[in-house]
Amino acid sequence: MIFDYETLKIIWWLFLGVLLLGFALSDGFDMGIGTLLPFIAKNDKERRVLINVIGPTWEGNQVWLILAAGAVFAAWPLVYATAFSSLFFAMLLLLFALFFRPVGFDYRSKLKNQTWRNAWDWALFCGSAIPAFLFGVVFGNLFLGIPFHFNDELRLFYTGSFWQLLHPFALLSGFVSLAMLIMHGATYLQLRTEDIILQRSRKVTCWIAVIYIVLFVFAGVWSIFLLPSYHLTFIPDVNQTLNPLMKLVEITEQGWLYNYKQHSWMLLAPIGGTVGGAFVILFTLGKHPKFAFMFSSTAIIGVILTAGFTLFPFLLPSSTHPSHSLTIWDASSSQMTLMLMFWAVVFFLPLIILYTRWVYKVLRGTLTVKTIEDNQQTMY
Repeated sequence: MIFDYETLKIIWWLFLGVLLLGFALSDGFDMGIGTLLPFIAKNDKERRVLINVIGPTWEGNQVWLILAAGAVFAAWPLVYATAFSSLFFAMLLLLFALFFRPVGFDYRSKLKNQTWRNAWDWALFCGSAIPAFLFGVVFGNLFLGIPFHFNDELRLFYTGSFWQLLHPFALLSGFVSLAMLIMHGATYLQLRTEDIILQRSRKVTCWIAVIYIVLFVFAGVWSIFLLPSYHLTFIPDVNQTLNPLMKLVEITEQGWLYNYKQHSWMLLAPIGGTVGGAFVILFTLGKHPKFAFMFSSTAIIGVILTAGFTLFPFLLPSSTHPSHSLTIWDASSSQMTLMLMFWAVVFFLPLIILYTRWVYKVLRGTLTVKTIEDNQQTMY
């Protein structure tokens, strides 16, 4: 083995972060634009501009989510089983919302009837806004903890309900996610559109960036001062295959700051999440869309890294039995499994990144209403 078991566990935690970032950075602006669709475009042709901005790439972008789910299933099967069992109705709502996207893209332009097209525009809105919101709600619940525990045979018992997931902090996290992705979508529209749509995109970007910054800072303050936190106080040798019931976890006050106190460089994540939003406003007002999009991406990276650094090493905390929480140390697959998957990722992930970069290079440029008028039969 090239890596010991402990190192492999950390590597796979990093891989999961890369996959989540890939999904948020690419499909994030798809969801942001879909959420803006009924509002930022005032007629059918303008809406077709927005749809065709993301139409050629949205399916490929969504693959990052599938890869992330697959990585959790392979690297942390107990986390996968616990999360999808405990969050079943939330996941079901998420999947049904995502169903609106493929049918919305394919069916919208089948008829010229405006009522028909308006209905599918709202379907695309739901298929974008609901997932963007629910992803934040799920992450908010990770900070709160999920009410589950295991018996001695590691049989799962979930003692919560769907409505318990809608805690005020989880809802706040959902709005942070929604505002962040709308901001990302609006900055992408600045890169790909012209004229009146570009002007509206700039205006929306500035307003939503302010909302995002306020919500993100508020969520950070809430999590530090108003939420109980989880602290791992004892765990056996992490280089071994461990039982999740073998550790000790206690609930403490302001414990979510523990990792930042140990590693001050981690503070770059929340700083990047906040400053990134501020620079989005600055470069939008200065009419520099490339820099605005770059700092929108920086904000997303900052938010996701903030969540990851804060929760580490927890993957799925338990609110009812803290010592039954699942961490990267005691919920991982075998060393051989992680090693084999490591080589698969090392080979395929660079290919995916290179192909994605090539696709966006080929599809670069702006779309206008005239483009739609000249290509009525070949565009969405």
